[in-house]
Amino acid sequence: MGKKILIVGEEIRVSNLLKMYLEKESYQIDTDDNGFDGLEKAVNQHFDLIILAILVPMKVGFEVLEELRRIKSTPVIMISSKCGDFNKKHSMELGATDYILMPFSPREIVVKIKDHLKKGA
Repeated sequence: MGKKILIVGEEIRVSNLLKMYLEKESYQIDTDDNGFDGLEKAVNQHFDLIILAILVPMKVGFEVLEELRRIKSTPVIMISSKCGDFNKKHSMELGATDYILMPFSPREIVVKIKDHLKKGA
């Protein structure tokens, strides 16, 4: 059985594309389209890695990450369409494992996920 990954993102098209690529690599994927429900899943279930968009409805990604870090140390890759050093710096200060700027190549994320999961194994 593959490692479990949670994708929390507002853009369903992006989440579905990532899900398709990651399922081809035999990962188990769960998705959510808002920060409140995504945080609940992240806290109450086991995931080997979380992909978290900064801009998600109901609770922004920064808040989700900050609350998650109080409870768990699951690797989190933040994704954002907002360019700028603040988002990356703030994500890393809150405990993000990595930060990827959109648009991105799904293959790039697959490579980064494999690398992060290998480090955590």
